[in-house]
Amino acid sequence: MPFFGKFSCFSFTYSSVRQNAPQRSGVYAISNANEWIFVGSTNDLQAALHNHLMEVGTPLKTKAPTGFTFEACDPAVRQVFLDELVAELRPSCNFPVESPAVNSSIDGE
Repeated sequence: MPFFGKFSCFSFTYSSVRQNAPQRSGVYAISNANEWIFVGSTNDLQAALHNHLMEVGTPLKTKAPTGFTFEACDPAVRQVFLDELVAELRPSCNFPVESPAVNSSIDGE
C-alpha cells in the first residue's frame, strides 16, 4: 500500500485543495481516471497543489488531472517516502521522456 492506512482521494480543484490539503510538509500524488500522473514532495502541500493547478501546457496538465491524495510527513522522511511512491505508482510525469539520440560527433562526420 503506497500511502499509510486508509487514504482519501480528493477532487483536483482549487476549492478542494484549499479545503482538504494542509499547509504542512508531505508527499502527494495527482491522478486522472486512468493513471497516477505525478508524485511530489513539498514543505507546503496546499501551495504545491495550487501551483500545479495554475500550470499551463505542462505534461501534467495535458494528462487532464482529476484527483489528488497526500500524506503529511516530517521533512526528514519525505524523500524516502517520495522515492517509494514513485517506484510503486510509476507516475507518468515523474519520468523524463526519452528523445531521439543526437549525433554529437565533433570531427564533422
